[in-house]
Parts: sequence; structure tokens; C-alpha cells
Amino acid sequence: MWNQMTAEDRITSADELRSLVGVPHETVVKKTIAQVDSHVRQYLSKSPLFFLSTANSEGKGDVSPRGDEPGFVKVLDDHHLIYPERMGNRRVDSMLNILENPQIGMIFVIPGLEEVLRINGTATLTKNAELLAQQEWKGKTLNIGVVVKVEECFIHCPRAFKQAGLWNTSSWPEKETVPSILEMFRAHLQINGVQLKQND
Repeated sequence: MWNQMTAEDRITSADELRSLVGVPHETVVKKTIAQVDSHVRQYLSKSPLFFLSTANSEGKGDVSPRGDEPGFVKVLDDHHLIYPERMGNRRVDSMLNILENPQIGMIFVIPGLEEVLRINGTATLTKNAELLAQQEWKGKTLNIGVVVKVEECFIHCPRAFKQAGLWNTSSWPEKETVPSILEMFRAHLQINGVQLKQND
């Protein structure tokens, strides 16, 4: 049982972790670059989705998806990207975190491709109208863009997607067997003391 772990069961140092895992091959270490080359540009041009990792000044982490038409994340130059913020639920967790702590992580996905692109760097929020207009995003945005300075960029191996069978439609659950998001939403509101009307 997880709650019966002793101090000896816990891994508490990098040396101990390395003794269990080993060290990465040189090619795994050296695959990381600090620029947006032609290959990264091509990947970004085909990606309609990425997952954004942020944390506030206290280190409380958050991950949220960003989706749009393929190529919505634009390349400004060899070291900077920009993407638009769209209207959502107004929580703006990620943007509030960026204001406190600019360090972010991004995982980009291309449908059907099992390798993902990982980018780490620092983010800045901008409302510069000229810069935003130059990106030619379709549809309505919040007139806020996020500029990312790329510090690390690399392709991640396909093992996770292969093991998950993510793009194998025959492994997808039947729609009637997956959790009801509406029921989950209502249940979580009730846990927090929000009383819903019959028609809500």
C-alpha cells in the first residue's frame, strides 16, 4: 500500500535515482538545441495542439492545452515563438502564472505522429497591436499574445504514445463507457458547496 511506504522506500537523491536508471546516451543529451531550426519550423507548421506547463512563484504547477489551426504557433525568429490567447473560461491560470514565473514548458503534438516536440523557455505576455496583427490569426483573440524565448528544444521519443496506443482507433473506448464530463462537472461543483438548479 502506498501509505505504508517507509523512508527507505523513497528515492531522495539524484545519485540514488541514477543508480536505478543509469545515464543517458550522448545522443540523447546532445539532441537538445537552443534555437528554432528548419525542422522545428516544419513541425510547428503542422501542429494544431500543444500542452503548456507553468508554475506560480511558489512552484505550484499547472498544465493546460492550447489548440488551434495547424501552425497557429508562429516563429518570430530563430529564438522566439508567439501564440495567441483565445477567449476561454476567464480563469487565465497559465497567464497569471507567467506573470509570476516566466519559465514554461511546451509539448507539441501532430495527429498520427507518435514523436512529440518539447520546448522549454521563458514567456512574456504582449498586447502590442502591430505585432499581433502581423501574425494573421483567424478568428477572435483576446488581443493578447504570448512570446516565448526558446531555451531548449528537442524531439521526444514515441514510447509514451506507442504504449498508450493513442492513435490506434481500435483501442479507443466506446463513447458510452467514458466518463460523463457534465456529471463530473456538476459533482465537483457540489463538492465545493455550489447548489445547482434543476435546469442547470
